[in-house]
Amino acid sequence: MSVEIINTGSELLLGNTLNTHLSYLGQELFPLGYRVSRQVTVPDGDDIRVALAEALKRARIILVTGGLGPTTDDITREVTAELLGLPLVEDAGVWEGIQERFARRGLEMTPRNRRQAQVPQGATVLKNPNGTAPGIYILSNWNNEETRHLFLLPGPPRELRPMFENSVAPILKKLAPGGATVQSRRWLVIGMGESKVEAMVGAELLAIPGLELGYCARPGCVEVRCIGNPEALEAAERIIHARLPTQVAGEGLGSLEEILVQRLAVLHKTVAVAESCTGGNLANRITNVPGASEVFLAGYVTYANEAKMHALGVPAELIAEHGAVSEPVARAMAEGAMREAGADYGLATTGIAGPGGGTAEKPVGTVFTALAARGVETRVVKGVFPTDRKTFKDLAAQAAMDMLRTAI
Repeated sequence: MSVEIINTGSELLLGNTLNTHLSYLGQELFPLGYRVSRQVTVPDGDDIRVALAEALKRARIILVTGGLGPTTDDITREVTAELLGLPLVEDAGVWEGIQERFARRGLEMTPRNRRQAQVPQGATVLKNPNGTAPGIYILSNWNNEETRHLFLLPGPPRELRPMFENSVAPILKKLAPGGATVQSRRWLVIGMGESKVEAMVGAELLAIPGLELGYCARPGCVEVRCIGNPEALEAAERIIHARLPTQVAGEGLGSLEEILVQRLAVLHKTVAVAESCTGGNLANRITNVPGASEVFLAGYVTYANEAKMHALGVPAELIAEHGAVSEPVARAMAEGAMREAGADYGLATTGIAGPGGGTAEKPVGTVFTALAARGVETRVVKGVFPTDRKTFKDLAAQAAMDMLRTAI
């Protein structure tokens, strides 16, 4: 059954508000047996009517977000009712709930709040315990064709997401078509470009009957996405691991830092980081992962040479002889972070982010990443990432995390 999503709101198109609805709804719909075939974002106003009329011609299931509030720019319910030829009627239960919510919070109502109690005649009200705008579910034989399932949902994520999980998902489960089970898997490939990954595995994966294949390139990695029945996915997994035995960082998780935190937790190991050129990016990415507190002990952002000496014990003569961006200094930083924090591993980065500061020997984009571990010789790798500062920081942090991933 084809599914389309219409996101409404001028703030989405002006860039003032990040539209997270498609990502959320797409991920929630897939396990239920649905794929989003089309998504559009339209401003407040008559464009909603145009988008909805177009969607009704194609899709059996339509989800519309936003425009259910009390203000003059909230016209989704009115436009929908008009397009479907349904009168708006006041729902006594919704109106009572709105009044109770205002009274409970000690807020004063305005006459416009009563608009939110109006629903198209014959529609099913979807309760909203987190706001005043109810959701609306409409069955419509629009233009005397197949039944359309239309869901009008509030715009704020804190209202939409619970409503989808508690009210919309149960309805869609009953509507879900039967047949073969289709699943999705993702593998994260580190240190290779998109075209190289495709050259290594693409032809064999495409030869698997019924497998849908896609790639998503990110700084320092490529996500390989496969959709198909369980047998096809098992075959894909065998090919990917056989052709890319060391480059595959993990399956199912969205980032290298998630994989790293998960594996360190399983091993009951800890890490500390010492950063110069990445300026805290490495620590930030690791601590963005829930559960990082089990494995991450400390982060030292030692941007200045004096900080490297005082916080990590890097000898001044080492910096004077080799320079701050060098293999010996990277090694001393990693060992200092491990020692000072009492961690099992120490990761360090020192490099030249640019646009200035490069030399013939050490051009802009040069970075030394180091990994220290107890009882093992510290490893240092030199890399060159000639790009903008932000991307450089991401790539350098990625290289450091992949050193640790490979080691464990």
